[in-house]
Amino acid sequence: MVITMIRKILDNKLIIRRIFLMMVDIVIIIVSNLMGLLLRFDLSPEKIDSKFLNSVWSYMPLNVILTIIIFYIFRMYHSLWRYAGIVEMQNAFSACVVASIVQLAGLLILELPVPRSYYFLYGGTLLALTIGSRFTYRYLRSLTRRKVNSSAGDGKIENIMIIGGGNAANSLIKEIVTSEHVKNMVVKCIIDDDPEKQGNYVHGIKIVGTRYNILDMASHYDIDTIMIAMPSVSRKTISEIVEICKETSCELKILPGMYQFMNGEVSVSKLRSVEVEDLLGREPIRVDLDSIMGYVKGKVILVTGGGGSIGSELCRQIASHEPKQLVIFDIYENNAYEIQQELLKKYPKLNLVVLIGSVRNTSRINYVFKTYKPNIVYHAAAHKHVPLMEVSPNEAVKNNVLGTWKTVQAADLYGAEKFVLISTDKAVNPTNVMGATKRICEMIVQTYNNRSKTEFVAVRFGNVLGSNGSVIPLFKKQIASGGPVTVTHPDIIRYFMTIPEAVSLVLQAGAYAKGGEIFILDMGEPVKILTLAENLIRLSGYRPYDDIDIEFTGLRPGEKLYEELLMEEEGLQDTENKMIHIGKPIEIDERTFLRQLEEIQQMCLAEPEGIRKVIKEIVPTYEPKKIK
Repeated sequence: MVITMIRKILDNKLIIRRIFLMMVDIVIIIVSNLMGLLLRFDLSPEKIDSKFLNSVWSYMPLNVILTIIIFYIFRMYHSLWRYAGIVEMQNAFSACVVASIVQLAGLLILELPVPRSYYFLYGGTLLALTIGSRFTYRYLRSLTRRKVNSSAGDGKIENIMIIGGGNAANSLIKEIVTSEHVKNMVVKCIIDDDPEKQGNYVHGIKIVGTRYNILDMASHYDIDTIMIAMPSVSRKTISEIVEICKETSCELKILPGMYQFMNGEVSVSKLRSVEVEDLLGREPIRVDLDSIMGYVKGKVILVTGGGGSIGSELCRQIASHEPKQLVIFDIYENNAYEIQQELLKKYPKLNLVVLIGSVRNTSRINYVFKTYKPNIVYHAAAHKHVPLMEVSPNEAVKNNVLGTWKTVQAADLYGAEKFVLISTDKAVNPTNVMGATKRICEMIVQTYNNRSKTEFVAVRFGNVLGSNGSVIPLFKKQIASGGPVTVTHPDIIRYFMTIPEAVSLVLQAGAYAKGGEIFILDMGEPVKILTLAENLIRLSGYRPYDDIDIEFTGLRPGEKLYEELLMEEEGLQDTENKMIHIGKPIEIDERTFLRQLEEIQQMCLAEPEGIRKVIKEIVPTYEPKKIK
């Protein structure tokens, strides 16, 4: 009922607008007819021959009707003229030319005499007045909107600098100037590195300099927000621009990439905040998954921990490659529900099963394997939070070690083809319980690969931006609350990769797997966490140490200043992808190791205090640090 009323109101407004435009055009047609004669006779009415005037008046009614019909055919009453551009101008030009030709034909057929130059003068006047009326309408609406914006709310106007003087900037400025949904924004200037564009204008906004003028222009124009509108440039260029921009106190926004631009998704609503990954200074890692994901097509895929940050991204990328069935297994029902709803909406034909349960439950995990018989298993379920596992080491063993062991045994028992363990760089020379337990998981995978038809492999990588437990969400919350931002140590460094990057490499490593490998992802150059915090504060429009303070809290239990991706004993073998390497497995006494697993299983169930000693016996490279 309400929707019907709204549609009726909108339809009525559209009809009224079209009638108004038609009335304007009727006046324009009449004026153009008279102006054609006046211009021919030097704007002197007394010089006009009466027979010419009678011809024009006699043909006027028919001319008006035919011209309005022609204008309608050329959609002159369908366009939103406040957004008028090249297409609308072309339509107006074509409509006026056709209308002039029809008038010429009509006057000749009816043998109504007029001067020969009249046809051109009439057509030119008609075109000028028609286009002028439309763009005058647009101009007046723009002035009205600016006046409304200046008085809206508390009167605070947001001064905008746009970096990039191309088509993307053109689309942004056009929307800011014309849209009723973008309020209180005024574009003050444009920055572009192209020397040929300097001093030129885009929608009346001047290009005032190159990237080297950003700081001066931001101060000169009192800029509040900088919008980076360069969807086609490299990530390295974006990083360089952002490095300059963050020296200002302006809020930074960035347009999406070239894909969205080519699809016409350029608008103020598509702008996003500049994220830390924009500062990594490298192109995003791109893996041609279509060429290597044939191994999941038509297969039953099980993802344990499928609701987590890594597990859910695994599910997204697997779902797009036509698995026979995707089984998500997670203990936390909220995360599982969210990824379930997302995948069902995006892939309505996907055969999706979402199960709640713990990998620590032998009966439950065996039931899953027995019922669904997965061909490929991605084991992402684990406790990963280092400080929390330091104070609950028995839980780390139960979930990470025993959970992995039970899942590996089920994969072997029910004949899975591949088993991919998601490991961590913290498994190398671990100083914390979490890292040590993940090293034991790698040893489980290595041992069972030698005893099973299933191909067991592990993939080891560092921190992922935005994952659960990552420093980025924590820093953002601290900045939003006014600080301080807490960093454990001024010299601490970490390797970083985005979640989609890491997962795409995990999937490719699965394609390379032959069994027993520990795949090591190239994480690029390490990043200093202090620098990360300072950049994030600047990107939020604040000055570090002045507006938002940074406090050093000391290394947390089990935390290292730096992480390693490769143990000294492991060699390094390249794969077809330069971002993926294979570490040579370290020889272990499998019988002793399996006996130790049995012992630690019984021990951790008793909730002992000395579980670290047992972990140390299994992982000699583990050097636990005392909890302060």
